[in-house]
Amino acid sequence: GAGAAGAATAAGVAAGAAGCAGAPPGGGSEQAVAASDSPATPESRANRQSIMDLRGAQRTMPRVQHKPSLQPRFRLSALMVTLALLAAACGPRAPSPASEPTPGPAASSFPSVDSPPSAPPTPAGCNAPGLAQAALANLRSLRTLNWSPFGRPETGWEAYAPRVARELGQACPPHSTAFARALATWQARHGVSPSGEMTAATFDRMKVSWQMQRPFVRLSASRICPAPPPETTLAQASPRESYGGKRLLARPRALAAYRRMVAAARAEEPTIAADPRNLTIFSAYRSPDYDAARCVRDGNCDGVARATCSPHRTGLAFDLYVGQAPGFGPDSTAEPNRLRQSQTPTYRWLVANAERFGFVNYPFEPWHWEWAGEAP
Repeated sequence: GAGAAGAATAAGVAAGAAGCAGAPPGGGSEQAVAASDSPATPESRANRQSIMDLRGAQRTMPRVQHKPSLQPRFRLSALMVTLALLAAACGPRAPSPASEPTPGPAASSFPSVDSPPSAPPTPAGCNAPGLAQAALANLRSLRTLNWSPFGRPETGWEAYAPRVARELGQACPPHSTAFARALATWQARHGVSPSGEMTAATFDRMKVSWQMQRPFVRLSASRICPAPPPETTLAQASPRESYGGKRLLARPRALAAYRRMVAAARAEEPTIAADPRNLTIFSAYRSPDYDAARCVRDGNCDGVARATCSPHRTGLAFDLYVGQAPGFGPDSTAEPNRLRQSQTPTYRWLVANAERFGFVNYPFEPWHWEWAGEAP
């Protein structure tokens, strides 16, 4: 009858009201509304209570038999009452400033733990056919690879990415398929599985090549610790070449090569010239006695941060200012500092150009460069 039709109409609208308050479409019990995933804010509690009151009114409303001529008028009146209650339940309210919740991000904005990282845009010309999975693996491992390439646990290989790219002759970023293709080609040439993915085994093969470019390391591999040159034969760096005004000595030819390199860097890269600290020297020749005293004092001659037989004894090694992370010194071996240094224009210029002037780098320390133009 008309009463049943009006109740059915009100129930359908109430179901819509429940949907606007967070309940599942199609209605449901008061318990389902109360257990909704919506946050329990004052506004949502008021909406739910209004819906419950509306449903309670529907159940308690007596069914009255009306004459057929009154049925349309009753349907219209019942519908208007229901719509008024619905507007009260779902209409906007003006919450008090004290109770207004701070909107949080939508659930969809939180990525799944298993979802791949978002790749930054790939420059033009860096999309090679195939190896998309290898490129994705490189993007992931760039900051998550757990390994110890120099005997100390590290996370990710991002700090070494400029050296790896230089080895591959690749200007494309590590997440690109062109980088993966160049890496696969290098792996095939050096007897490593040509997956196109950066692995600890691949890096170890590169590291051996890089280290053997250092004459001092080649001697050390034969268990030879070279004797230091007489200090009277060394040249002194000028105060403006010294970081912090320290008195620094080096072999004359090595110091001359350093000066040519710095002049070129400042001429070719304006950001290097903009900061007078860039490429200044904070350590050069160090006597064996001085290094031995530091080993005892600091207890860190572990062959990584400091060696018992240091290349600085040769007068051919330079520690250069290439930048620093906030809160760290320019020679801190902490991961955040080395990562920051590997991203500076100064370090990247050195990686690309220092070889022109005879300098090679100890990869674990972005600031440590040795002149290979003279025997240690």
